[in-house]
Parts: sequence; C-alpha cells; structure tokens
Amino acid sequence: MRINVSPEAAGWYKKELELGSGDYIRFYARYSNTSEIHPGFSLGIATVEPENPALTQSSEGITFYMEERDQWYLDGYRLNVTYLPEHDDIVYAYEPEQ
Repeated sequence: MRINVSPEAAGWYKKELELGSGDYIRFYARYSNTSEIHPGFSLGIATVEPENPALTQSSEGITFYMEERDQWYLDGYRLNVTYLPEHDDIVYAYEPEQ
C-alpha cells in the first residue's frame, strides 16, 4: 500500500483548498456511491492533522496521509493522484500492487 501524489496534483490541492507548506490532507474511506475497488465506499479528503497515520507522502510541502483505521481501503493497491490540466481537476487511480 502506498500513496503517490504528483507535484502537479499537490499544487492543485494547495490552490483549491488554500493550503500552505506544513498543511495536511487526509485520505479516508467513506460511505458513498461506489469506487472501482470497494462497492459502497469512496475516497474522501479532509484537511486535518494526523492522529495515527499508516501511510504518508509529502509533495509540494503538503503531507498526504491515511490513518491506520482507513488503510484497509488501499489493501493491495497503490493510490496514484495526478492532475489533468485540460479539466483543471485531479484523478484518483488505484494500481494493484504485485
């Protein structure tokens, strides 16, 4: 399990959420419509400091993380977060780990 946020995607988060260096983005599992890896759940985000982070990655001064209680969501996958300039939006892609 890993989180990989591209520098361009991190820049998008900084702009959209008005974040600065030293801020945090938490990825978490939430009840929702669906995702390609877990029916009935999707990936949520929050701008809060970590309590018990299991996965972390820093990009452009922002720390992206997932708490221990949510790491089941990425079990067997790598989360790749990239930026699509033509849509001025980000994309979450789940890559199976070998």
